[in-house]
Amino acid sequence: MPGVESRDLPEPLSLRKIVGASVIILATALGSGELIIWPYITSQVGIGLLWLAMVGFTMQYFLNMEIERYTLATGETAVTGFTRFWKPWGMIFVLGAILPNAWPGWATGGATLLSYVFGLAEGAVPVLAAIALVAFALALTLSPVVYQVLEKIQMVLVAVIVVFLVMAIVVATDLGVWTGIVTQAPSGVANFPSFLGQLGIATLLGAIAFAGAGGANNLTQSNYVRDKGLAMGQRMPKVVSPITGEEEARASLGYTFPTTEENMRRWRGWWKVANQEQILVFYIIGVLTLIGLSVLTFTALGRETGVEGDFTFLQRVAAGLGDRIGTWFQYFYLIAGTVILFSTSLGVMDYVARLTASELKVSYFRRSERVTESRIYFAAAWLIAILGSLILLAGFQQPLVLLIISASGGGVVMALYSVMLIVLNTRALPQPIRLKGWRLYVMAVTAVFFLFFSVLLVYDVFMTNLLGG
Repeated sequence: MPGVESRDLPEPLSLRKIVGASVIILATALGSGELIIWPYITSQVGIGLLWLAMVGFTMQYFLNMEIERYTLATGETAVTGFTRFWKPWGMIFVLGAILPNAWPGWATGGATLLSYVFGLAEGAVPVLAAIALVAFALALTLSPVVYQVLEKIQMVLVAVIVVFLVMAIVVATDLGVWTGIVTQAPSGVANFPSFLGQLGIATLLGAIAFAGAGGANNLTQSNYVRDKGLAMGQRMPKVVSPITGEEEARASLGYTFPTTEENMRRWRGWWKVANQEQILVFYIIGVLTLIGLSVLTFTALGRETGVEGDFTFLQRVAAGLGDRIGTWFQYFYLIAGTVILFSTSLGVMDYVARLTASELKVSYFRRSERVTESRIYFAAAWLIAILGSLILLAGFQQPLVLLIISASGGGVVMALYSVMLIVLNTRALPQPIRLKGWRLYVMAVTAVFFLFFSVLLVYDVFMTNLLGG
């Protein structure tokens, strides 16, 4: 891979002008851990384990900022940085994005909730999900600049979700349940080993990974920061529609900047505003959304072990809220859940296509004038839509348990790139802006955490499936 040229950093922008990248990753996160996995766990073991969700979100905040650190400084994605150490890393993380999302679970979930709202037969679900996938592919690939349209769509969806959640918290939840998050946390810590045995390692690793974006999704924070034009991302080509946009053939290879006094002033400005945006949008709104949806579930069901591991779980929650508040609220919850799951499906399609396009272009088609990043993105998005539709129309099903398995696989991917981020940001960046100090310690703890649970998961799978123990 060619060396890195030197350019000055652009002037930093205000927080108001850069909000957006974290909105997209948050919208993608909402349909996994926030709506499904953590509320499901709450229904099984109570609200005393929600502290672990906050631990997961906190670790992901620091992971995201290290992903952003590299992209702010160079304009490259973190995965491109990894490939500078070893070329196959790019393909490894592309597979880490594709394999857990091969089955279109979020589109199916949204279509399932929509069928509950309108009383449609079960056979309508795959058709609705396939229509949604095609609509998402059209929206993404006909946009002149893909990022700008995606940001606008996801901002509207997140706003709708936040309005629903505020209304739901006021109307449907009890103060006692909220205080229980704190008062029951000590027993949740004490009973953690028994919860681990009850829920299983895969469920807990998946829950921690999906307390936030999870899996390879976090890595596309690089792409969103780049396409939003933050710091050195302003100097990089954007993903546009091959049909309606003006393509750039060059690969997204980045720059470094001389550590002059002026550039360091600009760097401090960019780093400050990027942290503010990530804390405000991803961390605060994300944590409150996850806790709010879990409290709603506990309000509706209490501790109800043995709940079916599929999307009928959400129907049970809606029915419980309807009995408590009124039928109108039951449908209100189902419609909001539909919006959440479709926003996640849209985000997943984009991030898998975006990560695939970026890394294939850089690693394998860097010199090609014909094979552009935008064209690879176009092909990947439509491949996801078409294959997903064929899978659904062929009658394949995936219950909640398989979403948990894919989430736990995402946790293994996170263990891998948390280590790689430490290596990248302590070796590849100019000395004054490298990862160091207390953030390095936090990243080391995060890496050990995900590595520990990943080893436990592999051991558990090996013992259960190969040795029968």
